[in-house]
Amino acid sequence: MPAADGPPALTLHLHRWTDRAVVGVALVALASGFGQFGIVAALGDVARGFGHVVGGTSVADQAGLSGTRLGLGLAVIRLASLGALPVAGLADRYGRRRTLLATCAGGLALTVLAATSPGYWWFVVIFALGRPLLSATNALAGVSAAEQTGSGDRTRAMALVAAGYAAGAGLAAVLHGVIAALGFRGLFALAALPLAGLALLRSWVTEPDRFALSAGAGDHARPVVGAVAAPYRARLVVVGLLAFAVSVVTGPANSYVFLYGQDVLHRSGPVLAAMVVAAGVIGLPGLLLGRALADRLGRRPTCAGAVLAMAGGGILMYSGSVAAFFAGYLLGVLAGSVFAPGAGALLNELFPTAVRASVSGWQVAAGVLGAATGLVVFGALADAGRWGVAAGITFAPAAVSALLYLLLPETRGREPEDLWPTPALSRAEPRPGDAVPGAGS
Repeated sequence: MPAADGPPALTLHLHRWTDRAVVGVALVALASGFGQFGIVAALGDVARGFGHVVGGTSVADQAGLSGTRLGLGLAVIRLASLGALPVAGLADRYGRRRTLLATCAGGLALTVLAATSPGYWWFVVIFALGRPLLSATNALAGVSAAEQTGSGDRTRAMALVAAGYAAGAGLAAVLHGVIAALGFRGLFALAALPLAGLALLRSWVTEPDRFALSAGAGDHARPVVGAVAAPYRARLVVVGLLAFAVSVVTGPANSYVFLYGQDVLHRSGPVLAAMVVAAGVIGLPGLLLGRALADRLGRRPTCAGAVLAMAGGGILMYSGSVAAFFAGYLLGVLAGSVFAPGAGALLNELFPTAVRASVSGWQVAAGVLGAATGLVVFGALADAGRWGVAAGITFAPAAVSALLYLLLPETRGREPEDLWPTPALSRAEPRPGDAVPGAGS
């Protein structure tokens, strides 16, 4: 018998973006979004519940706690997400499914516990303990959805995961705005519902074949606090800088929006809830537009343009008028929706399977540092009531980061295996839903 030329090709089974394996991941992202966004939706209630509102123009007078104190608390919560780095890296060793379900359950349980906080800093500490678990959940949802799909479905899968997270976040905001008696304690207690729902999703969330084949091919690293091998580090630095810059904008822009609208512009809860619903209506076409642009124009130009629009929307939102507030918020939501599919696909296409979860952890960590920086700078500047100046100084420099996309390769229409081939594995063009020859890393 003739000698074999090498080991047999491994089989890679991919899914369409509408398959249960991808939808299940999107529903886990929804649960994570509800747990994470509660602090943003209820920030005004948190400030009033643990502070004292008096007449005046400062943040402390209008909201109950000073902008510096709120900013420091939010920064602590954001910085806690640095713990997502080692947690997400565990998925490169123990698998996507097991880690994803465990982090989501733990994060939601701590969110429920935060409802019992006796004081502001107790609240910050308890909520901060759950933050890295939920941040890791969101990162791993993107990794899992990307690995389950081929290039033709990947941006659609990333859009679905982004929509799931946004739906969870929007649900938290709408419930808080419509049910005034709910308060921040009632809102966080409601996280028990998606926590219970995870039991029903266990059979929907499956291990991606890309991970299983990578582990079976001996390309399964043992990460230590997000260890990433030397060949990938230069690219990782660029990805980290981009995540830092984007989060300098999105951190304060998203975290202060409801406090600003409710306590500075004096818009009612139902009005802000209606704004969130309108954002949801805009967000869905934005995801579809972002998916189309990323697949036709390319990942890099789509993401770069969206970053510029996010910075502009943030500056407009805090410029002073009610009309600018609503317009800036909706522009920011639209830009973020356009950004999400291409950015998620690009991140997961740039790195091989063996380190992909660890890379997502590093991206979360860079985003955490960017958000914390933005929150502290923005909060300190806003203390004097100069919200527009705070937005301009904080957000404008971040827009320059769009140029960094020129340092990354365009991955439109390509599989991760094209950029990081493994000789032991063969690859043919994947057909979602069918078993095809493929590569694991």
